Amino acid sequence: MTMNQTSIPPLPPIANLESESTLKLLPSVHRYLAELKVKATTIPNEQILINTLALQEAKASSEIENVITTHDELYKADAFPKYYNNPAAKEVRRYAAALRKAFELVRHDRLLTVNRILEVHRVLEQNNAGLRKLPGTVLKNDQSGEVIYTPPQDQREIVELMTNLERFINDPGVCDADPLVKMAVIHFQFESIHPFYDGNGRTGRIINIIYLVTQKLLEIPVLYLSRYIIENKSDYYKLLQSTRNTGNWEPWIHFMLSGVKITSMETIILVTKIQTAMLDFKHQIRSQLPKIYSQDLLNNLFRHLYTTIESVQRDLDISRLTAAKYLNLLVERGFLEKNKYGRYNYYVNRRLFNIFLETPKERELG
Repeated sequence: MTMNQTSIPPLPPIANLESESTLKLLPSVHRYLAELKVKATTIPNEQILINTLALQEAKASSEIENVITTHDELYKADAFPKYYNNPAAKEVRRYAAALRKAFELVRHDRLLTVNRILEVHRVLEQNNAGLRKLPGTVLKNDQSGEVIYTPPQDQREIVELMTNLERFINDPGVCDADPLVKMAVIHFQFESIHPFYDGNGRTGRIINIIYLVTQKLLEIPVLYLSRYIIENKSDYYKLLQSTRNTGNWEPWIHFMLSGVKITSMETIILVTKIQTAMLDFKHQIRSQLPKIYSQDLLNNLFRHLYTTIESVQRDLDISRLTAAKYLNLLVERGFLEKNKYGRYNYYVNRRLFNIFLETPKERELG
């Protein structure tokens, strides 16, 4: 069925979602995703990857919406949430908080409901606007201002389509397609419903990764497609619209499968680099500063690219004086760099910072 501006067919699509070429693509995509799932377990504390990679995803996903921040601004906002007032960095941090909230909601029962999507959106947007109730929402070309797509305008239709989407997500009896194919369909349908006044793109990208967790293809949310979407932004929007116009799903599904494969490969390299850096720090701190070494200290240094005395004090359950002493010893030995933000000190894990500054190609060559 052709999708147009006034009618969105409910899921599952009538069309064949698993063409011969799609079925040929799937094994290699699953192989790299499975490798990433195992690789993520080599980092001893899951919060290290959840925290650091969530910030990177938040930064990239926000860039798609033209919310631009630097790494330095982002990490300062993470280190000093009460004092650092950069608006873009704050918005990016809200995305990271929404992503962590989504994981917290689904990790035990693996259900992704409309109510949970609403809660994630509430954290993201910091309001209770909920599903669109008023007509007037259209998607326009940024340059020309031309209306490209008009999503459903009637609140009842939006609610019905979201209820249908919830069933497609959670009831395997509705569609027996491969979960990665279903992820592509879910993302397409959510973006086409466009259920919120604002934040649809970012919420949809959170749903992508969280759906993979619900399907046990990942244990923790470490695969983020936003960089891939940024690098292929025009194709992303073109394929969304051509699928609406033609009902031909194959190009869109292939685009999303390629994104999962490429991003899995890149993230495996990234996690390997983090793992190597952690092991180096572990051996060198134990050798040079055995009296202060602990796994909790190491975890802190890799969970926060910019750490603080308060953070170390809290994570290690030690006095402020002891935390400051530990950090100054780490600075003296070259593990950290000490900087100031106003009257506050913060301590940079430069090696970890540089890993995240590298492009995927630079990481691969390194």
